[in-house]
This record gives sequence, structure tokens and C-alpha cells, in this order.
Amino acid sequence: MNKSWIAAAVSLWVPFAGAAYKCVDAKGVTHIGDTPPLGCAAVMMYEVTPSGKVIRAIEPTPTPEQLKSLQAEQERKREADKKAAEQKRKDTALLSTYASEKEFDTARDRNIEPITLRINSAQERIQALDKRENDLKEQMEFYTSGKSKKSKEVEMPANLASDMKSVQADRATLAKSIVNYEKEIEQIKVKYDTDKKRWVELKSGNAAKKADSAAAPEAKPPVKKN
Repeated sequence: MNKSWIAAAVSLWVPFAGAAYKCVDAKGVTHIGDTPPLGCAAVMMYEVTPSGKVIRAIEPTPTPEQLKSLQAEQERKREADKKAAEQKRKDTALLSTYASEKEFDTARDRNIEPITLRINSAQERIQALDKRENDLKEQMEFYTSGKSKKSKEVEMPANLASDMKSVQADRATLAKSIVNYEKEIEQIKVKYDTDKKRWVELKSGNAAKKADSAAAPEAKPPVKKN
């Protein structure tokens, strides 16, 4: 076998033998070494062949502040990717669950119906409590207005006051429940309206256009020449 051919083949396995590291620091001083020079830590460094050909560029070692900023940016990217994946999952679910806008309205009403029934039940209970409260007031008035004293003094039963407090507490609880039910209904309406709007965007292709628009760099206004 030709010795020159063997030598050439061997050289292919160690093409960068004798390579050096080179950089120019912030003061314009050139640093060269067989190993990365200390003066190259904060600037771009290049690994070069003996003939000066650049093999690769080596980014400068980041400062603690730069490293912290880089980590924060990576965290923001992870969060953005996570949100994008979650949005894609929701979009896929929307498209596979609903076939028309009307189906959103049907599903919304189906979820609101049991809550409306609870509101109606609570209102009926409040009406019963109002009636009970009026009855208790009449009884208490009998004992406090002096009518009972015309014949014989009779002390007001202790349970009337406790019953009144119980009725008023139950009424306040029911009234608070109705407010919460109404808030829940409003949240359901907002959810289905939002989902329907998103579904329409996905079907029309506007969602993709908005995503592309958001990803595109903001256009800068032209510079006016004097």
C-alpha cells in the first residue's frame, strides 16, 4: 500500500492537530493559546487551524447576570411552550366535540338548567321563610304591644325569639346561595361564549392567522428624511 496514501488517511482522523484558540478582547488585544486563554473568557473565541482557518466559534462565558437572564428567558420559553401545548389540546378538543355553533348553545343551556332549578327551589324556600317570619312577628307583637295585658299578663315564649333568629339566618344563607348560583351561571355563559368564539376562529382559519401575526416581529415606522 502506498505510504503517502496511508499518511493522508491517518490525517483524516486528526484533521485539526495543532489547532489553537484565538480571540480579540475588549481592549483590542489578541490572545492565542493551545488552550483557551483567560483573556478570551468574556469575548467570542475561535478555534483555528495552524493556517488560521476557523474551525468553530465559541461563545463567551456568560456573567452571573447574563446567566440569570438566560435562565429567566428559558423559563419564559418553557411556560410559553406549555401554554401553547395546552391551547393546542383545548383546540383539538373543541373541534372534536362540537360540529356547529348551535351545539355550544345547547350544551350551555343543559349545564345552566340544574342551577336554575336550584335557584327556583331556594326562592320558594325563601317565600316560605318570609311567611314564617311574618307569623312570628305577629305572635311577638301580641306579647310586646300590651294587648295580652288587658286581661292577664302573659310572658312571651322564649322560643319565639330563637325561631325568628333561625328563620332570618336561613333566609340570609339562601339569599347568598342564589347570588353564588347566578355567578356560576354567568361563568358558564362566558365559558361557552369564549369556546364558541374560539371554535369559529379555528374553523375559519383566523386563529392561525392571529398566531402568525403575533409571532411576526413588529414593523417599525419608516424613518423620515429631512
